[in-house]
Amino acid sequence: MAQPKLSLRGVCKRFGRKVVLDGLDLDIMAGESVVIIGGSGTGKSVMLKCVLGLLQPDAGDIFVDGEEITRLKGHEREKMLRRFGMLFQGGALFDSIRVWRNVAFGLISAQGMKRKDARRHADEILAKVGLGPEVGDLSPAELSGGMRKRVALARAIATNPEILFFDEPTTGLDPIMADVINELIVERVRDLGATALTITHDMASARKVADRIGMLYGGKIIWIGPAADIERSGNPYVDQFIHGRAEGPISMDVQRL
Repeated sequence: MAQPKLSLRGVCKRFGRKVVLDGLDLDIMAGESVVIIGGSGTGKSVMLKCVLGLLQPDAGDIFVDGEEITRLKGHEREKMLRRFGMLFQGGALFDSIRVWRNVAFGLISAQGMKRKDARRHADEILAKVGLGPEVGDLSPAELSGGMRKRVALARAIATNPEILFFDEPTTGLDPIMADVINELIVERVRDLGATALTITHDMASARKVADRIGMLYGGKIIWIGPAADIERSGNPYVDQFIHGRAEGPISMDVQRL
């Protein structure tokens, strides 16, 4: 059996008494696009932060190409992070620098690329997300929500990463712009031949970008399978979530007046 590109084994994370991840297992193969769905507060972002090293798991292991990464430090950790690309939920652009420098940030800071070359490369990457070179001279404050997402995607792919992470990539966008972003994600992941892990509660986005969809609930992946099988998962939690039903095994604490 082929070795997973990214693997999480028995990952646990708690904050005080609150258990967020409780022995989470997940394998993602090279070139595969996996989407993890789940409600707010179920631990999707915590899972991503553990992979990225922004949080340290309380237990368990995370592997990239068979190498355990949670204990990497210093130069080895930086070297690993250069293999990743990340599109943050709010875009997380640097407001103090122009768009082109946001896109080229990793090229300049991590790879030491000269500014002239970095600008040319940034323009090429912006074109891949449907933005002209004139956008590179704007400040992030001058961008619409959809443009900010596209610039954030351009920055995520600029260094040709092996693994891409997408944190709620369509949040705050209208349905048409959300579909544009989904299409761009599919195209760019395919162009790079990258492995992708997306977290979202947007089922239209999940169906569009995923090879496989998994659901996180109770700190574990409770179901995972091909995106085409999500409607017939046979799991009552998945069924309730994807159809947005108030009634079901997932209970919400709602104070009624």
